[in-house]
Amino acid sequence: MAHFNGENKNANGTSKALHTLSSLPKSNVFTSNLPPDPAFPTPADSHAAPRETLGPRLVKEALYTYVRPEITQSPELLAVSDRALQDLGLDPSEASTEDFKHVVAGNKLLTWDEDTKEGIYPWAQCYGGYQFGQWAGQLGDGRAISLFETTDPDTQTRYEIQLKGAGRTPYSRFADGKAVLRSSIREFVVSEYLNAIHIPTTRALALTLAPRSKVVRERMEPGAIVTRFAQSWVRFGTFDLPRTRGDRKTLRKIADYTGEHIYGGWDKLPSKLPPGDAKDTHQDVKTGLNKDAIEGGAGEEENRYTRLYRAIVRANARTVAHWQAYGFMNGVLNTDNTSILGLSIDFGPFAFLDTFDPMYTPNHDDHMLRYSYRNQPTIIWWNLVRLGEALGELMGQGPKVDDPTFVEKGIEEKDADELVKRAEGIIDRAGEEYKAVFMGQYRALMTARLGLKSFEEEDFQELFSELLDFLEAYGLDFHHAFRRLGYIKVADLETEQSRKDVAGRFFRSGEAPRQEAESRERIAKWLGKWAARVKEDWGESADGERSLAMEKVNPKFVPRSWILDELIDRVEKKGERDILQNIMKMNLNPYDEHWGWDEGEEERFCGDVPKYKGMMQCSCSS
Repeated sequence: MAHFNGENKNANGTSKALHTLSSLPKSNVFTSNLPPDPAFPTPADSHAAPRETLGPRLVKEALYTYVRPEITQSPELLAVSDRALQDLGLDPSEASTEDFKHVVAGNKLLTWDEDTKEGIYPWAQCYGGYQFGQWAGQLGDGRAISLFETTDPDTQTRYEIQLKGAGRTPYSRFADGKAVLRSSIREFVVSEYLNAIHIPTTRALALTLAPRSKVVRERMEPGAIVTRFAQSWVRFGTFDLPRTRGDRKTLRKIADYTGEHIYGGWDKLPSKLPPGDAKDTHQDVKTGLNKDAIEGGAGEEENRYTRLYRAIVRANARTVAHWQAYGFMNGVLNTDNTSILGLSIDFGPFAFLDTFDPMYTPNHDDHMLRYSYRNQPTIIWWNLVRLGEALGELMGQGPKVDDPTFVEKGIEEKDADELVKRAEGIIDRAGEEYKAVFMGQYRALMTARLGLKSFEEEDFQELFSELLDFLEAYGLDFHHAFRRLGYIKVADLETEQSRKDVAGRFFRSGEAPRQEAESRERIAKWLGKWAARVKEDWGESADGERSLAMEKVNPKFVPRSWILDELIDRVEKKGERDILQNIMKMNLNPYDEHWGWDEGEEERFCGDVPKYKGMMQCSCSS
């Protein structure tokens, strides 16, 4: 395996202390603050129970169950993310130890004392969810088990370390709690790629093959475990379940936990919006948020739960803007797959666009195109409305949310209409905030991807929309368009003829149309407008700086579906291991031009999508 080389540095460039897994600072804030499964209320209760008695079953008035991973026989550590080691503060040499191999395989609990029956014990989270728009009831961590939390002393970021594919839990329903190698490779790669291109995401530390574990999906497949981590694994479905059960006590507890421990304290949440009679038309530079668009006359009615909801709205708006700007699709945006922190989470049939087709969905079970590229912003908002409904009573109670009678018994019937009206108003205004933050983030990302320093209103139609329109019209590659644009010199676009020549670079190798083709004329016209805007922002002779800036935001390598399919085949069927390490070199450094392993292979993986392998689809099964 390839490992991180060199000294680990913190944000200030100074040396950062490196840890072993044993010496990592550990905590269990989640299980210390939230209600456990009443059938096994302590770790000792769960540990003493035969594992098969833990589930599957319904779990009520709880947010998790203590449950240990199953033993993995003869585990093989296939890969470790060097970037993840670095971000967790782990010494690169730790990945070569037996301790590391058996911890990430679920065979060793670092935090539990067998003799005293004390310490931090693993757990699986309880939640529900709306799947394809329909309520699906209790879901939960059916194959994911969290081991412990660790906090980076430099950033004070707390991560929850989790094993996916480590065995059955009370939330496995009719499944086996396992994950197959195929989907595990996909999740391992995409988690670290999204982080490398600065899209909020859960992360992957290690990929372990379970060679003796044969898992039945569409066929018999080898099992695997992904060791993954995130600031939190709480998702919208965590709120959905107690809401549908009428469990007000648990709902309030998870809301308080989210504000205090996930978002870092109520004082870290967005400020109250000004009252509706304020005439401030200032636009927030960081969010693109026009205050006039979201003031609704009820700013004084915002309590801390409303501010929490708005923080969640903003986080998810920013993330979906990243997805749209970089052509990424989750594939299954159910509420149980939507993060309270706006992280990309729970990767099933995800994909990146090849040619630009806004109606493309990577999920071959998504016959209604619910989770297509085009629909992602709408679906995330649909999910946010479900979250707003779960928080509606807390938000709608306004300044009286801590009234003892309300806390104990809920809203009185005489006050119900006012509460509902207030909650609906909050959700409506949050919708405007969602749109504003999404558009502000999307504009900023697309402006940078096109090599511009500033955004002008006409850019949206003349540059952003027209680019996407001609990519769709002519079946052109979404990712190549941005990277190749960065190589173009403005001096090469001085004449109509030269612009037509350059337009040919957007087509597949050997497939550029004739000079007089309408497609070349249309792209040439767009290039003229783009060149004029570049000159406005950069001056007449700044191609070098502009090209470098574009190279830093437009990746050369993208883990497309055809690449992942080949990678899975070569690892699973052909027993190749080096290919995974080499792909990860590209995956962790996607903006580079070369990666130093095989120039021919590098260029093939970064080149045109092979015929009949574009815009592939896959299933949810894993």
